[in-house]
Amino acid sequence: MSEVIDNAPQEFWRPPVAQPEAAVPAMVEVCDRCQTEFMVGAKFCHDCGAARQPIAHSSGELGWMRTMEFLRVLEFHNVKQWLGLPMASLIAFFAGLGCLLAAIAVGVIYTVQNLADFQAIQSWRMQWLLAALVAFVAGILLKQAGSSKK
Repeated sequence: MSEVIDNAPQEFWRPPVAQPEAAVPAMVEVCDRCQTEFMVGAKFCHDCGAARQPIAHSSGELGWMRTMEFLRVLEFHNVKQWLGLPMASLIAFFAGLGCLLAAIAVGVIYTVQNLADFQAIQSWRMQWLLAALVAFVAGILLKQAGSSKK
């Protein structure tokens, strides 16, 4: 095969290169001027010669897209990299945050009518705070155990 192609500047076979979809903007399907449908891949109308325009996005759609971009920050692996915690420590951290939120919710949801209610609410709050403390300590210990293995 090498005798067939003399002085080839590159290899004969190259793997296909995938084109990113974001580089190609979405284009309208019908000409604005003459209402003729565009040919596949055409940049101009074959009937009147008008340029094919990209699809105009509404402001509501762009706002929705910006919201979706913001939510990518909250993806689990992004949070894991941002905090720099191993998986077990991250789970313990989130459990501790959940317990803290539960302790706050107990105080917001339940109202005190008498001394017995006050004592019960304080007891629940202490239990949730102790659970949060245990979860945070477990996260710290799990992080230290993970770093000593490396």
